[in-house]
Formats: sequence, structure tokens, C-alpha cells
Amino acid sequence: MYTALKVDLEEDLLPLSALLHQRGVVHRIFEEGGVQVLKVAGGQSQAQQVVTLYRDWRAGKLRIELSRSAVSDQANNRAGGRWRHCPVTAVLIVLSIAGFLLVYLGAPLSWLAQLTFSPFGIVGEQLQFTEMGAQYWRLVTPAFIHFGWLHIVFNSLWLWDLGSRVEQVMGSMNMLLLFLVIALVSNSCQFIFGGPGLFGGMSGVVYGLLGFSWVAPLLQPRWRIQPAPAIMLFMVGWLVVCMLGLVEVLGFGAIANAAHLGGLVSGALLGAAFAGMSRMTGGNNE
Repeated sequence: MYTALKVDLEEDLLPLSALLHQRGVVHRIFEEGGVQVLKVAGGQSQAQQVVTLYRDWRAGKLRIELSRSAVSDQANNRAGGRWRHCPVTAVLIVLSIAGFLLVYLGAPLSWLAQLTFSPFGIVGEQLQFTEMGAQYWRLVTPAFIHFGWLHIVFNSLWLWDLGSRVEQVMGSMNMLLLFLVIALVSNSCQFIFGGPGLFGGMSGVVYGLLGFSWVAPLLQPRWRIQPAPAIMLFMVGWLVVCMLGLVEVLGFGAIANAAHLGGLVSGALLGAAFAGMSRMTGGNNE
């Protein structure tokens, strides 16, 4: 594959991609290092032809008209490509759904007890929690436990929206590292401030990715992953409402506020660290 174009993430290459499909040009568009990359399989000469088409199109010398079916096909291909290029985010969502089904379908409590931060057993009619010991996977696995439909849907949607953007910019290995660190910090914060208990969910990781996505682009502008201010206001506002106890008063159940806050702070610090290292190693090529 030969690189033909590198353009900003905000630029819509859908019409150009449709034209290339019509002309039989085998190509691929993906996001890498905060930009869109278009590669072709036909050699350097074909890559140069694509560059010429792109320049003529942007200069208004070439007009591309798309049928509704072509737009739909290209959008579906782009969505499918996004799933393929974000394997860690996709796996995290699948594992979260599995954790939800474990609770929803009434699996034996002994199965659930393998995922909680503190091991537990049933004594009489009450849960009795014990020490974690050397079972260090418990620092992370509570993130996969979800207790209701709203819980899993909310977390999955936000995880995909934030996680897929971060993974496409940072790469899958860094995304996995971010998840592990944020999950460990958010779960540990909830245990420290809330004590032994049955808590779980990907919300702490979601808030961590939110903090990362907000802070990192401030130091590394090439990483165009910053959420819109309205989204940031909504998410932080929701966090404040939960911390004030208003959600519990309305009957939505207990909220793992310490996990949310710990995730947000740790994500922001990681964003600053990763972006700072990128700047120091010459990652800012604007």
C-alpha cells in the first residue's frame, strides 16, 4: 500500500473515496497519529493520480456527485473500518456486555464474586466481604460489572465515542494501557472512600477517557480528540449532581462517585503526561 494523502480528521473524504471506488482504485482510509491517511494498492503512480484528483476536487475543477446508495455504502464501510481499527475499545464493550448479562441472567453469585474488588460470600442473608489477597485482577475487573440496562447502554455508548477516538490517535497498546491504569485508579478510589462493597461499571474509565481527551489536545494540538464544550459541561455537571446525592434521592440507586472522580483526575493526568512526552519527542509536526 502506498500513501497518497494525509489530511485533517475534520475533512470529509467520502466523495473522493466513492469516486475512487467507481474507478476501481483499491484504497483504504484510516486515522493514524491524529490525521486521516489514504493509501492505494496500485503503486506510486496511482498514488500520484489520487493526489491530482484530490487537488482538482478541492480546487473546484472536479465535481463529484454521489447517489444516496453510494453515500450509504461508503458510510457503512467507514463505520466497519472504525470497528476494525479500535479492537481494544470493541473488546472492552463486549466484556462489559458479558458482565451485564452475568448479572441480568442471574448467574451464580460465585461467578460474580470472581470479578468484584473484594471477594464475598453469603453468610445468612447478608454478603460478607473478605480481603483481596494476591488476586490482583480484581483491581480492574469491577469495570466489567453492570447492574442494569441504563448502566450498560450509557457506558457502552460513551466508551465507544471517547475510546474509539483515543485509540485511533494513540494506538491499541496505549489504549489498553490507559484502560488498565484508569480502571485500577478508579476502582481503588471507590474502595478507599466507600469501603468494601458491591460496585462496578465502566463509568470510571469513561470519565478517565473524558479527562484524557480534554487535557491531551491542550498540550498536543495534533490530537484532535477533544470533546465539544457542551459534552464536557454535561458530563462534569452530571458528576456534580451525583456527588451531591441528588441522583440517589430520585431513586436511581447508589453511584460510585469516587470511581468517577478518580477516573477523571487520573485520565487528565495521563493526558498531560502522554501529550507532554509527545511534544518532547518531536510529535508536534504542525
